[in-house]
Amino acid sequence: MYPNTGNYRHVVLFQFKAGTPEATVRAIEQAFRAFALRLPFVTGLEWGRNSSPEGLDRGFSHCFIVSFHDAAGRDAYLPHPEHQAFCRNFLDPNLEAVCVVDFQPEA
Repeated sequence: MYPNTGNYRHVVLFQFKAGTPEATVRAIEQAFRAFALRLPFVTGLEWGRNSSPEGLDRGFSHCFIVSFHDAAGRDAYLPHPEHQAFCRNFLDPNLEAVCVVDFQPEA
């Protein structure tokens, strides 16, 4: 894991299907980290499990924040074969829902 240093953020929230084994969730966490850190246009990656006491998570348990220098980095990331394989092999069989928000940080 390393901090967000780019100027564009891709925020992804995961809600896993009921009964997804903890070992599968751990494998997904590690696979996301492994492939994202190999891609040259990824400038930062942070992730974690929800720990909010507010109860407003709507079942989303994980947040991943991928940073890029600009929207062009995100545009290269989305169709990249490693990203597509990760989604197909890890997420598609295990996710109930996903939420994605992309933005350029404002100061």
